[in-house]
Amino acid sequence: MRIESGIPGLDPLIQGGFLQNSVNLITGETGTGKTIFSSQFLWYGLQKGDTCLYISLEEDPEDVKADALQFGWDFEKFEKKGLFKIIYHDPAQVNNLGSVVIDEIKRMNVKRLVIDSTSIIGLTIESQSQIRKLLYNIIGTIKKTECTAFLTSEIPEGTKQLTRFGVEEFVVDSVIVLNYLEYAAGGGLDRSLIIRKMRRTKHGKEVYPMDITPKGIVIKKVNE
Repeated sequence: MRIESGIPGLDPLIQGGFLQNSVNLITGETGTGKTIFSSQFLWYGLQKGDTCLYISLEEDPEDVKADALQFGWDFEKFEKKGLFKIIYHDPAQVNNLGSVVIDEIKRMNVKRLVIDSTSIIGLTIESQSQIRKLLYNIIGTIKKTECTAFLTSEIPEGTKQLTRFGVEEFVVDSVIVLNYLEYAAGGGLDRSLIIRKMRRTKHGKEVYPMDITPKGIVIKKVNE
């Protein structure tokens, strides 16, 4: 079964949507639209009747909701109905993140989950093997449910890495990379999306133009 992303132009590139019960990494440099992408996925789910959970390891929940309102996404309305919940989880307490996730998923019967951002997890743990083990445990926890999840990560500026710590991409079902090129002369931004990998999916292999519009992210056809 496929879960529609709610991002115009994306689903035709991934056989109709993300695999149900998959864990998907949304990665990119600062300012590429990872939080918008993830929020849009949850907002669309709410319109479809899915219960959604957003766990922030970095931003204040009120700031996340205020940013979403710029696109007309009133998460607070669904929060009052018990269909949406946003939690700030202290990165210093990251070792109990898995138990928090499973408790909330079971309590709310969550169908769509966002954890933003795994880069913060790595800042509290020194060993890459420990980061990988923790992520494996969190992903394993999610996969015991019927939830479809997004994890976000940050690519260090000016590198060819996919994530800050180089482990997240190996433990997820798919990797979506958000990019932009900044033109020094005009100061404009040329945004794009790449589907780096997606298990059990015949996905698009091109670099796809991406716009952040007043209604959210839109993926365009190549050369459109």
